Amino acid sequence: MEAESEPYVRLAALRQLHQAVADLNTARSLADTLQTVADGIVFGLGYGLGCVNMVRQDGDLVVAAFAGNSAAEALITGRVGSRSSWERRLSMGEEWGELRFIPHTDGWVLLGDDVPQWHTDGPEPRFEDEWHPEDRLYAPMYAPGGGRDLLGVISVDRPRNGRRPGAWGREALQMYASQAAIAISNARLRANMQRALVRLEREQQALRASEESFRQAFEYAPSGMAIAEMGGDQHGRLLRTNDALCRLLGRPASVLRRYSFADLVHPEDIGTLLRTSAEGGRAELRLGRRDGSYLWVSLRNSVVADTRDGPRFLLTHVEDIEERKRHELNLAHRASHDALTGLPNSAELRSRLSARLCERPHAVAATAVETLDAAYAETDDPDSRAHGYEVDPAVGGPYDHHVHAVAPDTEQDDGAKGLAVLFCDLDGFKSINDRFGHHTGDAVLIEVARRLSTCVRDGDTVARLGGDEFVVLADGLGAADAADLAVRLRNAIIPPIRVDGRAVRVGASFGIGWASCGMTVEEVLASADQRMYVEKRSRAKVPRRAG
Repeated sequence: MEAESEPYVRLAALRQLHQAVADLNTARSLADTLQTVADGIVFGLGYGLGCVNMVRQDGDLVVAAFAGNSAAEALITGRVGSRSSWERRLSMGEEWGELRFIPHTDGWVLLGDDVPQWHTDGPEPRFEDEWHPEDRLYAPMYAPGGGRDLLGVISVDRPRNGRRPGAWGREALQMYASQAAIAISNARLRANMQRALVRLEREQQALRASEESFRQAFEYAPSGMAIAEMGGDQHGRLLRTNDALCRLLGRPASVLRRYSFADLVHPEDIGTLLRTSAEGGRAELRLGRRDGSYLWVSLRNSVVADTRDGPRFLLTHVEDIEERKRHELNLAHRASHDALTGLPNSAELRSRLSARLCERPHAVAATAVETLDAAYAETDDPDSRAHGYEVDPAVGGPYDHHVHAVAPDTEQDDGAKGLAVLFCDLDGFKSINDRFGHHTGDAVLIEVARRLSTCVRDGDTVARLGGDEFVVLADGLGAADAADLAVRLRNAIIPPIRVDGRAVRVGASFGIGWASCGMTVEEVLASADQRMYVEKRSRAKVPRRAG
């Protein structure tokens, strides 16, 4: 299980990071957004302290939000550090991408500047990458748009694991700072637009001035904006779009006015769009571009109401999140796939297998159905079965929306199909590692993974369990089909593999197990593993022919 800990930890960290980023978009005001940013550092990224320093109009930075220590929060919230002191800090230390790390050995030169700071007490580090109480790590936030306009700086302290963040942790903090900058900019934009709308409702005499203010905020917003009709035959039709949205979708405003968002959204996301636009709200979905491609966006709707006639139109804010989605998918793939072969790893294999199994045997559901049939047979209504029935999901039944996995009878091939689990262990792989080194061994594993993947159907799973062990999940096979598949896979592995000009060979032993409801994932894998060792021992007893 040791090999599984890192993927599980990364998946858990990814979920926490995803939730922290999602929380940024639920804050109701700029102050809430800033505090949410600070809270996300502690609860999402795993640091003991998080501080958000925002650039004021005069250029200096003020501590706008703090999380992790109430005493420190009361002491430094609202204090100001000069811009020159901050620029000095951001120009020294070690560059970790966009991040800036100043080790405690260099921090003594900063003791005299006016930047508000708080350091926790703690022992001296015992090893090289252990976090020192006076280490400093900063994540600058830049305004959206690709420029270098400093919006603020996130400072963190006291990682929970006690170590300086590695490459994965640095990437997560840098991505979080980028999303925080977008959320803060959007919060400011929403505040400005809401103030404009309030002025429209309260002061009829200031209608023209307020409309111009709204127009400028709308037209020159750094992200996409649209106004759509609400209600009537033209519900959802785009009435007005800004330049940012036109550039984002690659379509001129005159063309966009022919569409509604329902015409542009990816078919799989139409339900999400309808749920969002009904009452206003936020969703992440894909919109179609002129070239036929789809772009991930964050779409936020606000219902703009007329005081006399009720809801009139939707004000929609569209933010490009393609890069964040790509990062999330990459991180998820790295956490669920083997780094060497690219196959699903042990954690992902267990997840896919677990999704096919339920804890109760199919016989329990069958018993429930038979009991109901008997009860209906005793009624006066002979057509009661045709009326349909619903078995409690806690018991299981014909309509519990689960196709029960049942192992076919391997003794008597009656044509039944099941979920075959083929456990593969390479023969002679250790001698290749010992003789030619791990570089050659890695090349062999990569080629074996490729050969296995080309011999299975779309929808089957080939996973690397660890070391030289692989597992194949193939659904809808009978006993003979599974045996034939094992032969094909073994024959695909046997041909020589060329590495650095030399040809090496490995064999393979396969054990065929069957997944059925009522078994645990570990029981299924152990069954296939045991059958593999039976085959390996039987093959070892067969005398080799003289060459």
